[in-house]
Amino acid sequence: MNGTTLTSVIEEITATTSAAVSEITETESTHATIQEQVTKTATLLERMIIHIKNAVPSLIMAVVILAVGMLIVRLASGFAKKTLKKSNIDGAARSFLVSLIRIILYMVVIIMVLSVLNVPMSSVITIFGAAGLAVSLALQNCLSNLCGGFIILFSKPFVAGDTIELDGSVGKVKSISILYTKISTFDGKTIFIPNGKVSDAKIINYTESPERRIDLTFDIGYNSDFRKARELILKIIDEDSLFLKTPEPIVRMTSHNESSVSIDVKVFVKNDDYNTARYNIIEAVKESFDENGIEIPYNQLDIHIKDVVS
Repeated sequence: MNGTTLTSVIEEITATTSAAVSEITETESTHATIQEQVTKTATLLERMIIHIKNAVPSLIMAVVILAVGMLIVRLASGFAKKTLKKSNIDGAARSFLVSLIRIILYMVVIIMVLSVLNVPMSSVITIFGAAGLAVSLALQNCLSNLCGGFIILFSKPFVAGDTIELDGSVGKVKSISILYTKISTFDGKTIFIPNGKVSDAKIINYTESPERRIDLTFDIGYNSDFRKARELILKIIDEDSLFLKTPEPIVRMTSHNESSVSIDVKVFVKNDDYNTARYNIIEAVKESFDENGIEIPYNQLDIHIKDVVS
């Protein structure tokens, strides 16, 4: 029994010793791991400090270039604005050009800053190119209107204040923006037409020339005196100061119709007097024809009723 007890005590002492040795080994291993992590962290911090020390001159230079560049952009934009204001370029075109110059200069400043920070320019150019392609595909219609506005502002088929006919609408041009042309019609409507459509459309400008011709046709009956009718029309034109005597007005017979003779009247007036003069001559011709027995034919329907004898 004493031998069994001694064996048990020895085994217990051995197990306790093994556990203590294992615990000491694990403690040493943990200590080594901690020491390794501390060493890595210290190395990383040291590298960061070195990198920051090396980068400080570049950062300072980049900040200086950015500040000076912003100042130069403002000065250049102001100078361009003053210079363009002295030219004959339209106001909307001036604003567009100043904005374009400002954007280009800002891009130059950004590229210079990135270059000082040692950012690879090939990557930057690739990113700008991809972004530009994506934006151009997404905003295709807007870019078309933008290009149309650019063409209108510099080719000047019309300017603000002109009376034009465009896309089936007649009115006065209120403004020309980069994307849209604003037209006010004579019945009080405001129409916004995309510049992309404007640049491709047929445009009739009624006010580019200071004078405009009124074209009218008056019909008289075959029994009426054509020469007398012509003299009455010429007299109306001669007595109204709104009608220009040069070029000489044209009043000539133009066609023989089924029930009437057509007389064409072509006379020039100033642009501002166009509507008033047109109304004047139409009203005056009707009154003069009535007073002088000149017949103005109109469609008639004669109905003959037959008596049916039952």
